[in-house]
Amino acid sequence: MSSAPQILVVAGEASGDAHAAELVAALKARRPDLTFFGMGGARLAAQGVELLYGAHEVNVMGITEVLPKIPRILQVMGGLSRAAAARRPACAILVDIPDFNLRLAARLKKLGVPIAYYVSPMIWAWRRGRVKTIARLVDRMLCILPFEEAFYREAGVAARYVGSPVVEQVPAPASAATFRQKLGLPTDSPTLALLPGSRMSEIRRILPTLVGAAKRLVDERPGLQVVVPVAPTIAREEILSRFAGSGVTPVLVEGRAPEVVGASDAAIVASGTAALEAGLMQRPLVVVYRVSFLTYLVGRLMLKVAHVALVNLLAERRVVPELLQGQMTPERIAAEIRRLWVPGAPREEMLQGLEEVRSRLGETGAAERAAETVLELLPPATPLRATGG
Repeated sequence: MSSAPQILVVAGEASGDAHAAELVAALKARRPDLTFFGMGGARLAAQGVELLYGAHEVNVMGITEVLPKIPRILQVMGGLSRAAAARRPACAILVDIPDFNLRLAARLKKLGVPIAYYVSPMIWAWRRGRVKTIARLVDRMLCILPFEEAFYREAGVAARYVGSPVVEQVPAPASAATFRQKLGLPTDSPTLALLPGSRMSEIRRILPTLVGAAKRLVDERPGLQVVVPVAPTIAREEILSRFAGSGVTPVLVEGRAPEVVGASDAAIVASGTAALEAGLMQRPLVVVYRVSFLTYLVGRLMLKVAHVALVNLLAERRVVPELLQGQMTPERIAAEIRRLWVPGAPREEMLQGLEEVRSRLGETGAAERAAETVLELLPPATPLRATGG
């Protein structure tokens, strides 16, 4: 008669795929009868989710990057909507990518599909008017930043702070030498980590400037090793080509970005989840970012927060430097790193601030708490009936 309940899962970039995969694992542990389909990356696939589309289909950022991909993005959205109409999932778990997922939520709502939203859109930072849309569309908002729950509840959204999945996705603190050993790096060489982002647009806009900063620092510090974690969404050649002719030979590591930061004396990190991961590794870092001029102008008009880096938002003060747009120059970045290389007040104050941020995020177990909340939206499991002889 009734088959196992299905859940639609929709995740975009690498961090969303990781968070979603942990949530699916936690749900399967509680309800082995559940099956999953939707959109995501390698980690969701490894959890047995039937992927109708890959996360790369919608993994773009900024107005100028999105425009050429709109036809394909709409095709994907239509395909997911049709799949939901055909399969009638017991609920949908939408992870991050709000421009895509909130539009998809409107279509799913018309089908009567309950919606859990994991990794809240940062509407408290910009586009606050969206909270009314969210209140109408989302049945459970699963927040991963502690201050978000009250913001959403005041607007009538059923929200819960489940904890930050990033806390358990980063390895336990250890010495730089320990991480260097794990990564097969020389343990006594000074080390600089460069994290340019996981989107191709970020590699194009950010990495050349980071290479320029690294070049200055390598010239000053003989033996400095420059280590770059390569996101699964980026080809190694794209990274290497931007170092060509610079005189800097990077060590590339497949993924493992938090460990690369742990192995470093200091890190230069593109703003986003990676900057929070880097902060949790308790190493000095400089946060950078650059988008197209048009995206920046629109963003400045809408931005309602004093900081961009998640570390600074959580600390409610400027713990790490933020070099954005025109401030993101090789000279400025190198100057900030020089201040932080060596023991002294700037380094110690930053490390103390990062420790504080770590404690604010609370305990591990975000996926388990998120799973409990999602289960509230599902019909109870049907007990198995023994068949008589």
